Amino acid sequence: MPAGGVLTVMTVVGTRPEVIKLAPVVKALKKQPDRFRSILCSTGQHRQMLDQTLDSFGLVADLDLRVMVVNQTLTDLTINVMKAFTAALQGNRPDVVLVQGDTTSAMVCALAAFYEKIPVGHVEAGLRTGDRYNPFPEEINRRVVSTVATWHYAPTESAVQALLREGHHPAAVHLTGNTVVDALLDVAAGIEDYSQVDGRLILVTAHRRESFGKPFENLCLALRDLVERNPDVTIVYPVHLNPKVQEPVFRILGNLPRLQLTEPVAYEELVRLLKSSYLVLTDSGGIQEEAPVFGKPVLVLREVSERPEAVAAGVAKIVGTDRRKIVRETETLLKDRQAYQKMSRAVSPYGDGHAAERIVHHLDGLVDQAPALAGVRRG
Repeated sequence: MPAGGVLTVMTVVGTRPEVIKLAPVVKALKKQPDRFRSILCSTGQHRQMLDQTLDSFGLVADLDLRVMVVNQTLTDLTINVMKAFTAALQGNRPDVVLVQGDTTSAMVCALAAFYEKIPVGHVEAGLRTGDRYNPFPEEINRRVVSTVATWHYAPTESAVQALLREGHHPAAVHLTGNTVVDALLDVAAGIEDYSQVDGRLILVTAHRRESFGKPFENLCLALRDLVERNPDVTIVYPVHLNPKVQEPVFRILGNLPRLQLTEPVAYEELVRLLKSSYLVLTDSGGIQEEAPVFGKPVLVLREVSERPEAVAAGVAKIVGTDRRKIVRETETLLKDRQAYQKMSRAVSPYGDGHAAERIVHHLDGLVDQAPALAGVRRG
């Protein structure tokens, strides 16, 4: 129950995308210290990339659980986060816990908060593919979060409808838009100089766990084909730090002309690359949401996507990890001007830049509703 008219909100981040999408919410909470006590908790699920992104947004974690262990299994990660976050909850007793998306950190922290009878707000709720192993383990992670969450902050109308079909009470489901658009527009406003490369730039991000092995090798071979067959193309690929990504990428793509393999870049540099790219190849959910804002066609390197809005709008296409299909669809956009123009319309099916404002407005309504919040905790 809020004490002294101030709601204590503990916001959890574990990975780079969570920081990007929750930074606008944390900043909005911090602007109202008379209404909110904001606690930012980092699990450290992805250590280096998480710290880099916190710094990009000028944020410092109030609590750092430091659970990152090289090559740990999902089971190990789950156990370590559960123990550490439970202790953090018992030591701080927040009124509300905010989690974002579908990471293992989000799932475990939501469950730990439920065990402590602390209400959970789920940012980016309601995304579904219908395939429990695609993406893995995220599809099940987000379903678990939805089961224990008290409030669902859905980014799109289709996400709202998915939650309602599952039986969630309409009063608990809030259409907010996606906070990634808030973050993107905020950062893009301060960027003037674009990254420059020779020829047309293709930005690549790929790291999905379900693609590890042969599918990921096929993806890499397709990238090699593209630079070898198209001399006016430069590919820039910030490579995820996971060893199962790094090994095939550097083995297959290392030392190729016009194929730049970089370390993960700061968010500002990613936005520069997006703005200066000709098209984007990605298996990242966030990039699928961000690229259309700048009118950049997106080819999705996955078999199924929980973000159908961009596909429906005609600005994204699912191509999977088939080598020949990736090359064919990419070269169509490189060579067919009409096909490119159809996919390069600047649209924003995921929000208008005010999602964080809507989430914090809902939380603000809880500050003066202590009996209702107490009822949530009892129930």
